[in-house]
Amino acid sequence: MSRILRRVLAALCAVPLLLMTELPAAHAATTVTVYYQAPTSWTTVNIHYAPTGGSWTTVPGVAMSAYTGCSGWYEKELDLGTATGMQVVFNNGSGTWDNNSGANYSVGTGTVTISGGAVSSSVPCSTASNSATVYYKTAWTTTYLHYAPTGGSWTTVPGVVMNEEACTGWVRKTVSLGTATTWAATFNNGSGTWDNNSSKNYALGTGTSTVNGGVVTANAANPCETAPADTTAPTAPTALTATAAGTTVTLGWTASTDNVGVVGYRITRGSTVLSSSTTGYTDRGLSANTAYTYQVQALDAAGNLSTAASKTVTTGAADPAPAGGEMLGGDPRKDSIYFILTARFNDGDTTNNRGGSQHTKSGNAANDDPMFRGDFKGLVDKLDYIKGLGFSAIWITPVVLNRSDYDFHGYHGYDFYEVDPRLESNGASYQQLIDAAHAKGLKIYQDIVLNHTSRWGANGLYTPTVYGARDNDWKWFYSEKVAGKTYNPLEEHQGNDSTMTAAQNALAKGRPYNGDLWSSTAPAGNTCPNYGVATGGKSPEGFALYNCQWPQPTNKMFPSTLFHQCWIGNWEGEDARSCWLHEDLADLNTENAVVQDYLIGAYKKYIDMGVDGFRIDTAVHIPRVTWNRRFLPAFQEILTQKYGATKAKDFYIFGEVAAFVNDKWNRGSVNHSAQFFTWKERSTYSADDVTAAIEQFNYENNLGTGNQPTSTNAFLSGNNYHTPDYSKFSGMNIIDMRMHMNFSDANNAYWNGKDSDDSVNDATYNVVYVDSHDYGPNKSSTRYTGGTDAWAENMTLMWTFRGIPTLYYGSEIEFQAGKQIDCGPTCPLATTGRAYYGNQIAGSVTAGDYGVVSSASGQVATTLSQPLVKHLQRLNQIRRAVPALQMGQYSTEGVSGNMAYKRRYTANGVDSFALIAVSAGATFSGIPNGTYVDAVTGDTKTVTGGSLTIDLNAKGNLRVYVLSTSATPAPGKVGTATTYLK
Repeated sequence: MSRILRRVLAALCAVPLLLMTELPAAHAATTVTVYYQAPTSWTTVNIHYAPTGGSWTTVPGVAMSAYTGCSGWYEKELDLGTATGMQVVFNNGSGTWDNNSGANYSVGTGTVTISGGAVSSSVPCSTASNSATVYYKTAWTTTYLHYAPTGGSWTTVPGVVMNEEACTGWVRKTVSLGTATTWAATFNNGSGTWDNNSSKNYALGTGTSTVNGGVVTANAANPCETAPADTTAPTAPTALTATAAGTTVTLGWTASTDNVGVVGYRITRGSTVLSSSTTGYTDRGLSANTAYTYQVQALDAAGNLSTAASKTVTTGAADPAPAGGEMLGGDPRKDSIYFILTARFNDGDTTNNRGGSQHTKSGNAANDDPMFRGDFKGLVDKLDYIKGLGFSAIWITPVVLNRSDYDFHGYHGYDFYEVDPRLESNGASYQQLIDAAHAKGLKIYQDIVLNHTSRWGANGLYTPTVYGARDNDWKWFYSEKVAGKTYNPLEEHQGNDSTMTAAQNALAKGRPYNGDLWSSTAPAGNTCPNYGVATGGKSPEGFALYNCQWPQPTNKMFPSTLFHQCWIGNWEGEDARSCWLHEDLADLNTENAVVQDYLIGAYKKYIDMGVDGFRIDTAVHIPRVTWNRRFLPAFQEILTQKYGATKAKDFYIFGEVAAFVNDKWNRGSVNHSAQFFTWKERSTYSADDVTAAIEQFNYENNLGTGNQPTSTNAFLSGNNYHTPDYSKFSGMNIIDMRMHMNFSDANNAYWNGKDSDDSVNDATYNVVYVDSHDYGPNKSSTRYTGGTDAWAENMTLMWTFRGIPTLYYGSEIEFQAGKQIDCGPTCPLATTGRAYYGNQIAGSVTAGDYGVVSSASGQVATTLSQPLVKHLQRLNQIRRAVPALQMGQYSTEGVSGNMAYKRRYTANGVDSFALIAVSAGATFSGIPNGTYVDAVTGDTKTVTGGSLTIDLNAKGNLRVYVLSTSATPAPGKVGTATTYLK
């Protein structure tokens, strides 16, 4: 697979799976004609492309024809089906690619012209004489424009002076492009100082462009023109409603209008001033049985306020206080983590199983295997299995209420304040799961999402209203509206509506109520163009499709204040933090205070319940400055109020920064490299979060990879442990993506991991795993299939090297090895890496301690007897017995050997020093004299000359020689010999 194709597939790396859309796709034909100016050395040109939402052509793509209009150009007309755009790369058919500096070209329909990295829409070699105007934001006394029309020559350095009248801080120049429609430019002060845009020319087009802080805006307004003063106030909101449910009040109103545009609403409750960017607001935490009067006014960009609409409402009885709980606390590095997809692990309650609308189509029905099968009760029933393996922490997939056709994984949150009822049972609520786990000494790490919601937005924040009509074609899809009824995934359509045909009932079966989502008339304040107008396209069933029937970022169905409104183009570019990853992942505008408050309030609930940490999904798609300014401090404040400052730091936060490459820095983009997120900011940015995000991206990208902070927090000083410096720590730890990507074998992962550790604030806190619910090593789409010996060696390294070892459910028996991890609803779950695991652990099991099983019967006893399970149990026992393996800094100084290192932890009355060799022998020189005891064999060596040699030659085997100190004596032999540890 080409590097370019691998890059395109990165569009799936930040989400756990591809989703079946909830509305059928159209089949209207959309065409695009692509003109491409190829390098002069190419004699053949192929276009490799994928329509938006569709599949890529087979490498190297389809051949383009020479364009007769002018030399060096090639053309191709393509049918995109219903897509309105596509991703494109070009190659010469012999392995040479135009990869656009690592980014796919993202283009629309109609005429597309690509030359020199710039995209335009004019047919090449036309006879028109084109011109372009550029405004440049400058701090120089004199500014020069050095440029070249595409296909033309560069001006003589330093270029032409930008002396056309503009305004303070801006300079302007209009240039002639001849027949060119695009051009390249750089700027300088005429005395050798250049704006080189991170060593890239600015790519500009015709018309007016602005260049400000490295950001190009095409077809821009004149930045020097002052708009006439707006003195007209918006109209007042109408139809204001206020309803109380306990101590929560929900407001709603009809949108106001304005001569320029309404930007939001001011809500006044007594002396408290609130704000909303939508036609609704949820006010939580009020006093019980109290009358509140709300006044709502519309606000425009000029600050004009409408007259107020007013409503009084009385709250009800106080909400019952949550039972709550407390996290276990303690250094998270002492734990090892077992990662499960709750809905696929173990089924404790069949009454909450749900197959969804794709149950039959996916093939799950034929296997009697509903997507929502496992649940909290099933997990509670098997806590002893997890503890018996030796784990002391469980990472579970998101628990919030999801809304999608295929959402068992939990990453399509709809109501972030509610737990999905498909996971809970009587006697096994989420709170009861947390309590049961804690009673057994097991932590719960909750997977959380702040970057996106489901396609249907977020309940309590914003839910879009789509076009729909219950005509004869569509009544199978649209639920009949019922006043006051809301979405409940436990209430699926049974496919037994007497008013519908058998075929329509088959289509309807498994769909929950959606009457709250659609309207046959445009809702008040609608901004989606051509609402309800037929597109001319047809669904797969042959039914007419309509504009605004399908939420997406570009049809203005979501307010820009709350949701971003673009598709992602460059996965290492600035737009990676501000655009949608996929059609079923509505990208939240996390730089908006309303969004921030919604999310922080939601996840406070789970902190209050006593979870022990958060795994942050798609962390890279929120700017680091937003994490550092808003979310991380907010979580820490909530934790400190609950636990105090010291225990609050035990709450473990680790982020998924999906960098699926083998190098230290992700394609040279520091902003999209995992270690970047472990650091505080190094500069001061604007108060506005959106502006600050762009400033931070540009600041760090311009500094580049060579000027990033470094740390010795993971490293010994000689043989000595030193106090780590956390003064620059952001509060977010990371999944070790580099080791993950290189775990094709343990040796490869070890050397790559070491190479990155100086750029992480403290790599001893990294989460380390081989494969997961997304990918295997080297971005493999299948579960790890290196073999049992390789698995044993990988585990041996993970459990003794720095970082927190983590295992994806079932890997202890190589469950589904080599199977495709995910294929969405296009194949049965039973054939994938997300298959149901409960059959493997059926029966009874009791854990006597971590890594110790007191009794087991049934299939689970057979599972626990597997050699790799025994290996895992003993590794957990050894790691728990040697503090240096949990929290120790490491060094390879004076160590000869391949996977060999020394580790030490000296703090809190502990002094633990260990010498480790994995799979092969090693010699340790310059070490402290004393008595060393191997935790694997019990062998004792007395060192008098500062040197110890280990003889070992067995894949997956291990030696851990522990120095007996007065503070921490060596534990001696830990556990009993296994197939691999002997």
